Amino acid sequence: MANAPAAAHALDVLTLLARSATPQPAAAIARELGLPRSTTYHLLGVLVERGFVLHLPEERRYGLGVAAFELGSAYTRHAPLQRLARPALTQLADATGHNAHLGVLHGRDVVYVIEERVAGRPSLVSDVGVRLPASLTATGLAILAALPAAQVRALFPSADAFVLRHGAGPTSPGTLRPLLTRTRTQGYAVEQGYVTPGLDSVAAVVLDHAGHPVAGVAVTAEREDLGSGARDAVVTHVQRAASAISRRLGHRARSAGDTA
Repeated sequence: MANAPAAAHALDVLTLLARSATPQPAAAIARELGLPRSTTYHLLGVLVERGFVLHLPEERRYGLGVAAFELGSAYTRHAPLQRLARPALTQLADATGHNAHLGVLHGRDVVYVIEERVAGRPSLVSDVGVRLPASLTATGLAILAALPAAQVRALFPSADAFVLRHGAGPTSPGTLRPLLTRTRTQGYAVEQGYVTPGLDSVAAVVLDHAGHPVAGVAVTAEREDLGSGARDAVVTHVQRAASAISRRLGHRARSAGDTA
């Protein structure tokens, strides 16, 4: 396949522009990718012609074009996260016998995008499309714990950013930080009656190919069903489900021999 290297280089150019905060000069693109300038200009010319790259002649720079935006929009329309995650959520609900759900962070809230309910289990407020304060949900805490500290501070700069439903849960940055530290240390988040009294949840974070947190997987059950021994088993299943979805998104967990 003679065109394979050219296709790979074109994708490298698009990836570089997507990760850059501003449009880039051709020379910088060539240098960053280790490509000859002639090759870089040829690739940029083809990408400009197809609409994936926009040439800004006054600035002598290149940025992403409308066709790249259309690809990103199509990705969203295809709901890949839901499609990739649903089998793991179904297996999680079957394995634990409890309701399972997956949510994504949207501002300070978690928006639920999948829910797998188990017959005979309590109904939840976390229907698909429902928004809940991230600081009150195990799903949200799992995601927040995997974010950079600066991003968490930007989302929750003061006590005014916190909302309570039943008088329980973090009420300030100072009470949120220990919860996130504990979540990172133990590898999962716990929520005890913050959303619905008597119902507890455990959750683990889903990471994408770049290691960014994109979602949280959780199981919710009545408190008496999540005693110490039962909780350990549920936590194991939740972590396995989150890991399975992460792998489907291209995430590769670091091994002991990996270097930073």
